[in-house]
Amino acid sequence: MRMKKKKPTTPGQRWTAIASYQELTTNRPYKPLTVALRSKGGRNANGRVTMRYRGGGHKRRLRLIDFKRDKYDIPAKVVTIEYDPNRSARIALLEYQDGEKRYIIAPVGLAVGASIISGESVDMKVGNTTSLRRIPPSTQIHNIELVKGKGGQIVRSAGASAQIMAKDGKYAHLRLPSSEIRLINLDCNATIGQIGNIEHEGISLGKAGRTRWLGRRPKVRGVAKNPVDHPHGGGEGKTSGGRHPSTPWGKPTKGYKTRKKKKRSNKFIIKRRKSKKE
Repeated sequence: MRMKKKKPTTPGQRWTAIASYQELTTNRPYKPLTVALRSKGGRNANGRVTMRYRGGGHKRRLRLIDFKRDKYDIPAKVVTIEYDPNRSARIALLEYQDGEKRYIIAPVGLAVGASIISGESVDMKVGNTTSLRRIPPSTQIHNIELVKGKGGQIVRSAGASAQIMAKDGKYAHLRLPSSEIRLINLDCNATIGQIGNIEHEGISLGKAGRTRWLGRRPKVRGVAKNPVDHPHGGGEGKTSGGRHPSTPWGKPTKGYKTRKKKKRSNKFIIKRRKSKKE
C-alpha cells in the first residue's frame, strides 16, 4: 500500500497524507457479517463519561472478525480484501468449502484467490493458523491467543508481528511488537505472517475536521483550565503547571507505573517493554 498526498488547494490539504486503498477489492462489506454499532460518546452503561473527548463521527457497522480460526482442516478461499473502519488493519473475507463465510485480519501477501487453512498439520504459509508448538522459531506471527480456545487477543494492529524466540517446556518465548518478551502456552494458536497495511503509521490527518470524522473531539490542555478543573490550571499568565505532570484527578503521569504489582500474569513476562538496557 502506498500513501497518497493531495495537491494542496486548501490549507487543510497541505499536510494530508492518506492511504491509497489500492489493495482493496470491494467497497461494500458482506452484510450478514456486520452488526449495527451505536455511538456511546465515551459513556458507560450508567451514562457516565468514562472516556473523555469522544463523540460524533461517521456511522459505522461492526465487522464480525473470526479471531478463533476454529474451523480446523477445512480449506478456505480468499474472496475479497476490505476496509474496516473499526481497526487499522485490513480484513479478508474467506469462503470455506462448506459454504460458510468469515472475516479475518489480512496479513501481508494475502491475495484474492489464495487458499488458507487452520489445523495442526498445515504448511507454514501466510494466513494459515496452527498452534505455537508447530511454528518454528523466528517465524513472524500475529493474532496470538493468550488462553487456548479464546481466540487471538494480541498482535492484531496494522503492521504488527511477533516472533518466537525459543521454546522451553510447555511455553514459548515470544518477542512482541513492544519488545516485551512473554511466555505463552505452546497449545495456543497463532496465525502465520505480518499484518498488512504497514504504512498506516504514515497517515497524517492534516486537519481538525478529519479527526472529528473519526469521532475524536478536541482535547484541552490542563494548563489552559481553571484550578477547579485540573491540577495544572490557574496561574497568572502562561505556566507549565508548577508541579509534576498529573491527570485531572491528581494521579502522576509520565513514568508513574499503573500496572498492579501482584497481577497474576506478571509471572509470564520475562522482559518488560520499558526495561533498562543492561
